[in-house]
Amino acid sequence: MAEIRAAFFIECEDLLEELQDGLQAMDDGLADTETINTVFRAVHSIKGGAGAFGLDALVGFAHRFETALDEVRAGRMEATGEVVSVFVSGSDILADLVQGSREGVAVPDSRIAPVTAALDTLIAPPADGSDATDDTTQIDFQPMALSLDLDLDTTAPAATPPHGWDIGFRPETSLFEAGNEPLYLFRALSELGPLTVSCDDAGVPPLDALVPEEACLGWRASLTTPESAAAIEDIFEFVDGLCQLDIRPSERHSPGATDHPDTPAPPQPTPAVSPPQLPASAPPGSARSASPDLAGERPAEPAPVTPVSTVRVDLERIDRLVNLVGELVINQAMLSQSIDAAGVAPNSPVRAGLEEFLQLTRDIQDSVMMIRAQPVKSLFQRMGRILREAAADIGKEVRLHTEGENTEVDKTVIERLADPLTHMIRNAIDHGLEDPQTRAALGKPHVGHVFLRASHRSGRIVIEIGDDGAGIDRERIRDKAIDRGLIAADSTLADSEIDNLLFLPGFSTADQISRLSGRGVGMDVVRSAIQALGGRISISSRPGAGTTFSISLPLTLAVLDGMVVKVASETIVVPLGAIHETLALAEDDLRRLGPTTHVVNVRDQFVPLLDLGAELGFRAPLGAYAGQVLLLIGQEDGSSAAVVVDAIEDQRQVVIKGLADNYGRVPGIAAATILGDGQIALILDPADLISQARGHTRAPAAAPAASSLHPAAGLQP
Repeated sequence: MAEIRAAFFIECEDLLEELQDGLQAMDDGLADTETINTVFRAVHSIKGGAGAFGLDALVGFAHRFETALDEVRAGRMEATGEVVSVFVSGSDILADLVQGSREGVAVPDSRIAPVTAALDTLIAPPADGSDATDDTTQIDFQPMALSLDLDLDTTAPAATPPHGWDIGFRPETSLFEAGNEPLYLFRALSELGPLTVSCDDAGVPPLDALVPEEACLGWRASLTTPESAAAIEDIFEFVDGLCQLDIRPSERHSPGATDHPDTPAPPQPTPAVSPPQLPASAPPGSARSASPDLAGERPAEPAPVTPVSTVRVDLERIDRLVNLVGELVINQAMLSQSIDAAGVAPNSPVRAGLEEFLQLTRDIQDSVMMIRAQPVKSLFQRMGRILREAAADIGKEVRLHTEGENTEVDKTVIERLADPLTHMIRNAIDHGLEDPQTRAALGKPHVGHVFLRASHRSGRIVIEIGDDGAGIDRERIRDKAIDRGLIAADSTLADSEIDNLLFLPGFSTADQISRLSGRGVGMDVVRSAIQALGGRISISSRPGAGTTFSISLPLTLAVLDGMVVKVASETIVVPLGAIHETLALAEDDLRRLGPTTHVVNVRDQFVPLLDLGAELGFRAPLGAYAGQVLLLIGQEDGSSAAVVVDAIEDQRQVVIKGLADNYGRVPGIAAATILGDGQIALILDPADLISQARGHTRAPAAAPAASSLHPAAGLQP
């Protein structure tokens, strides 16, 4: 029973996610029948499962919630913005009750009562005037008299005269995705009486615009049966919400027209169905699959669609598997190095077997990483609740817009992003967005907007948190920093340097302490948390237009593809995704910029030259750089730098080992790894290296004049 209970709560997570998606769609104005049914089914399923385990508080609230949803579902109430707002609050409380039931912790009535009252106001009172909020269902039980006398009336009841029904049926795409087949529905329908079916092909686009995965056919059916409409609805019960269904009495077949009400029903002929007429432009195969030919020779039934099977595995087991794969990668590197040291011939069977082993190791690693990867959707949904609560605390109206919810990232990254994003969402509402009166005076909508976006760029995940508020008041930030002694009064700072003051410990622009901010704890914690994940954060802001924070993170915290380089007898691994190209530096490509720094001409673009050995403190800058190997490293913002290394040794997959727990944060270094020979190598953080670089390079013996700038003809890709 404990296992079943655990499975129920896991299922609740999926149902709550469906509920959030449906409510978001309704809030965006997409309150169609399918969306409303999806929301209703999610709450109803949670209620049914909770009842099986005696979770009375959860059942009671879910009952009120689905009763209010049923008002919209039945068309008795319109899904206005105010109504959807109550439903969103209801979903938050439902999630709290699910979590409380799982952990055995009661949710305070003070949290539930306001939302329960709001739901009750949406529930229309019944016609008999009874209390609509009563959770108990009164059953009108009437005892039935039972006679055991043998004097039984054997007269057969009068046959119910047949009725004509017109049925409109148009499947949604989701009906086919769930493995349903209209053919079987019509076969079941034909068992009720004579049936005639015709295809409605008005929705079929031209062949060049046809999307095979989308449903575009509908059917009209005429049924003669003594059964009621309820019997017809029962046939379509399993596709409820997955199609558009219209059942109404037929005007062409009514008592007095073809049948007399007192005339017994004639014997029913063999059901016959006229095949649907498909457009000439439809693919030939679609006519066979869509035609519900129920009489005579029937087409071969399509193979049933096998539903996707899933297995829920404890996260600790997956972590152990990831660690084992990491050890496999290390051993594969050791084996490769041993074979190289032994001088095995390139075309030998051992080399061929090693290549197959390398590919197999890569496939296993990719598969394991895919197991750990999850969409950021759950994280974004959690931020939606944070936003609603924070906006309510300070009396602002705010809407959340999300993009890239299906972007996948390592589960560990998602879990550790929750706190930083919470800080940033609250700051966007409290500091970024103006109050409604100020926005109105500026000609802005009184409702503020916050944006959450996720995407993959250059082998990393980028998450952006933006708003359409006032932007950063850089003059005020500078004054605050001077007052707090963080910078000198005569300091001259660029806009980006002023923006970075927000990340200093203890810095806050709030004049008063509120429930959301003012104590100077937040953005420094955010940057530390992001850096602990091997990421970085940047700011862009325009006065009056808003502010955007960009977080760049590795896709996984386990392995990465890297280039192994030598610098002053030290081995360094540079993430492969950050390297745009490798170059050989010619003398004419070097330009002096000041007494101690240089730039490199790369196809008429000048980029700063960085000596990696000097930047990391391994040695002094080189006397000359002609002939040296350059790595052209790029960042997400489009900037780049030419990094000098002594030699490129290899390109391989390495296992990431964190340094923060033992050594703290090391500038320019993201992590470490173990190479095939057992040597420990540092993994470079290119963006951090570039941002903190001094750029000191010794001038070459004969530097060309600045007036002789020309394209880098000598660069070798």
